[in-house]
Amino acid sequence: MSLRTAACGFGARLRGVLQPCPAAVAGRRAFVAAAPQAVQSVLEAELDSIRAAGTWKGERVITSKQGPHICVDGSRGDILNFCANNYLGLSSHPEVVKAGVEALQKYGAGLSSVRFICGTQNIHKNLEEKLAQFHEREDCILYASCFDANAGLFEVLLGPDDAVLSDELNHASIIDGIRLCRAKRFRYKHMDLNDLEEKLKESQSSRLRLVVTDGVFSMDGDVAPLKGICDLAEQYGAMVFIDECHATGFMGARGRGTDELLGVMDRVQIVNSTLGKALGGAAGGYTVGPKALIELLRQRSRPYLFSNSLPPPVVGCATRAVELLLASNEIAQSMAAKTMRFRNNMTQAGFTISGSAHPICPVMLGDARLASLMADDMLKLGVYVIGFSYPVVPKGKARIRVQISAAHTDEDIDRTVDAFIQTGRKHGVIS
Repeated sequence: MSLRTAACGFGARLRGVLQPCPAAVAGRRAFVAAAPQAVQSVLEAELDSIRAAGTWKGERVITSKQGPHICVDGSRGDILNFCANNYLGLSSHPEVVKAGVEALQKYGAGLSSVRFICGTQNIHKNLEEKLAQFHEREDCILYASCFDANAGLFEVLLGPDDAVLSDELNHASIIDGIRLCRAKRFRYKHMDLNDLEEKLKESQSSRLRLVVTDGVFSMDGDVAPLKGICDLAEQYGAMVFIDECHATGFMGARGRGTDELLGVMDRVQIVNSTLGKALGGAAGGYTVGPKALIELLRQRSRPYLFSNSLPPPVVGCATRAVELLLASNEIAQSMAAKTMRFRNNMTQAGFTISGSAHPICPVMLGDARLASLMADDMLKLGVYVIGFSYPVVPKGKARIRVQISAAHTDEDIDRTVDAFIQTGRKHGVIS
């Protein structure tokens, strides 16, 4: 027998060993066919449980530009919008829109690149400079969203010898960002300075310590006790980080945020915020802080390194929004009276409004199904609001989160309060 013949015979026998029997093939095919059905069954059961709990989150379709008055698919006439993060009404401001169109025409629709390859234009650097100026910090780095900014910070800054001390009600993006880092984690009770101090004592052996908090907590509109946090941080040698998504542009005398409002701008080391709310409402986030930190983030922050640059129209819109706020605080100052008008009138009507003096005005209802039904009835009366329930808020804490905009008129606010009173009486929330 030749070597070739022997080799061919061996190959045939090997193929015979490796070739599964027909029954095995049939069984595997049956399993593959059944697997999607099993997955489908699990998914449908989970979806059914969400519907049954009254926590289903539908998506209404808006057929107009964003603003205090919108058009909604399936609804007739003018609809008042009281649930957008459009705090300053800049999402459709003529100058902001014009700046976006001009950037689109001059710089194109996008960069098709990350920043460090060929995705940095002069407008990106200009916006970063203006944001650093606005927050009175040394430098700034742009991200695709503030979720990305939070995901990209902690892993770079903190290692296994460090500690992060986080408020228990911090935003999901902060929680997820902290999960990505290897630092020791300490969670302190919501806005509880005594508990924070205990955690600072427990973590004293750490190399670096970072106290992490939302400036304004988005579900309740409550403001972090930043002065007390900074006092403790300085006493125990820690740094302070704040997420300012629901404060940038309108909190504080010049709209710089909660650190300005509470007089601690020079005591907070790192600020993350968004371009997607008060600053034009399009998209994007950023970190401002010490120049060395920003340079390190450019080298190592994964969401920055592996995400395309912000599109030029978004950059153009955000830049103009920041320029408007740098030039005047008039828009930001108009928020306070409108916020208190809604809060006071709703409280007098018998509703419970969480938080204080912030344009986030949660109408507390408790029951998820009730919040959803009331929101639907409000739309029938021409007011667009949304019910919030678990897992966005804790179980038993369902609410309709109303958000006041500088673009709302007193008439808009009064009409919305009247709609709440009518709907609240229908559902037995108020008498």
